[in-house]
Amino acid sequence: MNEYDSELVAGLLEKENYSRTEASDEAHLILLNTCSVREHAEDKVHARLGNLKIHKDRNPDVKIGILGCMAQNLKEDLLKSKPYVDIILGPDSYRRLPELLSPATVLDDNIVDTKLSRMEVYDDLFPARREGINAWISIMRGCDKFCTFCIVPFTRGRERSRSIDSIVEEVHQISAAGFKEVTLLGQNVNSFQHEGRRFHELLAEVSAVAGIERIRYTSPHPQDFDDDLLRIHAENPKVCNHIHFPLQAGSDPVLERMNRTYTRQHFLNLAKKMRDTIPGLSISTDMIVGFPGETEADFQLTLDVMKQVKFDAAFTFKYSSRPGTKASEFEDTIPEAVKQDRLQRMIVLQKEHTLLRNQGHIGEVLEVLVEKNSKKSENQHQGRTRSNKIVIFDKAGEQPGDLVTVEIVDAQGITLFGRIED
Repeated sequence: MNEYDSELVAGLLEKENYSRTEASDEAHLILLNTCSVREHAEDKVHARLGNLKIHKDRNPDVKIGILGCMAQNLKEDLLKSKPYVDIILGPDSYRRLPELLSPATVLDDNIVDTKLSRMEVYDDLFPARREGINAWISIMRGCDKFCTFCIVPFTRGRERSRSIDSIVEEVHQISAAGFKEVTLLGQNVNSFQHEGRRFHELLAEVSAVAGIERIRYTSPHPQDFDDDLLRIHAENPKVCNHIHFPLQAGSDPVLERMNRTYTRQHFLNLAKKMRDTIPGLSISTDMIVGFPGETEADFQLTLDVMKQVKFDAAFTFKYSSRPGTKASEFEDTIPEAVKQDRLQRMIVLQKEHTLLRNQGHIGEVLEVLVEKNSKKSENQHQGRTRSNKIVIFDKAGEQPGDLVTVEIVDAQGITLFGRIED
């Protein structure tokens, strides 16, 4: 979502005759688009700002701006500790950039605008994208779930959806630019609703756009997954057979403290229904270890869910307390050494499941969308299956953006290896 917002801001600036540069020492304007979901992301921004201060000391006319969630969440701290930052804009204030950067505007002091909006979805603005295979599209902003560990409702505001017409118009632009795949973005995409129309209807509209071969989305919420969404996965070939399905924890007491609003059994039942309904489905997930109050027994319940579902892939995290969230008030914190130990055990188990799932594809013939050169060899391409598996194969004249048929001959770690069928 931050990458999409950066493209959105780039589109705004290009209309004002700004051009992009790859080197900060050549820039007249440097904007950092920030994230507050985890502490590590904030630490990286503080370090980057320290480097930029040296640059600004040498070039006082350079303007530095902080955008996004960190601007929203830590504006007071930034004003005190980073007075050389000229502009601080929250995620609903990007439209102000042209005004603030106008030659007629004199910035005698820091400009701060972090007001959250119940309406802003940037419906009429379109991002300045680089060339590529996949394009991100934000279909909604904010979140109404209020998970106790999550800062997003406070930094991005309440949930609101774009119109289907504006999203489809953007997809047409993406197709005309040569993109073959789109990924629809939202904090909780399957709660999308605009004028009574729901997420599965949006997927149907997007799939009707010529030139778009694949549709992905992230992230759904288990509470809002319904049969209509499963049906379009099963029946519409453009909707990829991959679902990112965040578990977070496999213990009911922990899920309740997280305010996830579902039980482990609901999650397990739905995961089984997904696999039974959608041919060749892969399921990835998010999991947090060391949430306040998590016991070893709770952790073992999460590992048990993993063993039952056998996720194809997982993003695993140690719990990171975010000031302002409900969970930051919980006192029964878990020692760092315990969190690290649980994380390592979780990673080891997930690697086993990923390899097991990938080995199941050996001997299959799969459609692969060519993305780029392999990192290890210029003589090989890297592509991706509809189920979101990375495939490496020898080049045979195909180009990025082509759809090719590949026989899978090996699986190592997260990667499949194949050969193009003659």
